[in-house]
Amino acid sequence: MTTRRTVAVAGSPVHVVEDGEGPAVLLLHGSGPGTTGSGAWAATAESLRSSWRVVAPDHAGFGRTPLPPGSRGGLRVWTDQAAGLMDALGLESYAVVGHSMGGAVALALAAARPRNVTSVVGVSAMGAPGAPLSADLDAVWAASPDRAGAREMLSRLFLDPAHVTGSAVDARAAAMRAGAEAFASMFPPPRARWSEDLTLSTRQLSAVRAPVLLVHGAQDRVTPLRTTALPLLDHLSDVRLHVLGRCGHVPAVEHAPEFVRLLRDFLARSALEPSGAGR
Repeated sequence: MTTRRTVAVAGSPVHVVEDGEGPAVLLLHGSGPGTTGSGAWAATAESLRSSWRVVAPDHAGFGRTPLPPGSRGGLRVWTDQAAGLMDALGLESYAVVGHSMGGAVALALAAARPRNVTSVVGVSAMGAPGAPLSADLDAVWAASPDRAGAREMLSRLFLDPAHVTGSAVDARAAAMRAGAEAFASMFPPPRARWSEDLTLSTRQLSAVRAPVLLVHGAQDRVTPLRTTALPLLDHLSDVRLHVLGRCGHVPAVEHAPEFVRLLRDFLARSALEPSGAGR
């Protein structure tokens, strides 16, 4: 049964959705305005729940998780909160799946907690050293919290315009309005500095000991393959990359069946490999 609850992490509330039983998988959403853990990962969580315990939080400043007092978010805040959440839930061993910004957080968490993180899946992941802010990511962060802004943002995320439906636009616009104040405080212009904050150093990436799967859309304009996924191949010791053709920034939606097959297979194999967490 799906459980929604609030967990205290370092004195701040974190909203989290949990489902399923088995080895734990932490699902981390991206940075688009209006994004939440449950919204980003609903279909994926449904596919994993039969074999895995799924944990999908709202990052600080997103959804129902407020920013800690005096905080404006950032990689360190989101990484520490993810680690603290798993500690609070009593989970000592877990895989991490992160989309876009969440991919950078997943890699940072694996570097900081090598004895806890068994495997990492970075989906359209940020984090590569020196990766520039793309024009499309800048536009996503600048999207206005209304129907026009939601439609424009979704059009940048998906290659196939069939995913930009009226109901999807309405739902995202409502979520954007609800979180507009917190989001504006996290990503004010000039925004290149926030993209830089979401890159990891070569030292951090070399500290990642868990096996890593990168899944990327060939036509991703928000985190382009050439500047984000490909450079990570040079810095991670145990990494493989799967590129999906005719795919934008959201492989989990645009190629859902294939994405789930990749994810389930990788998580299962990594769970059986003794070279995972703690290497």
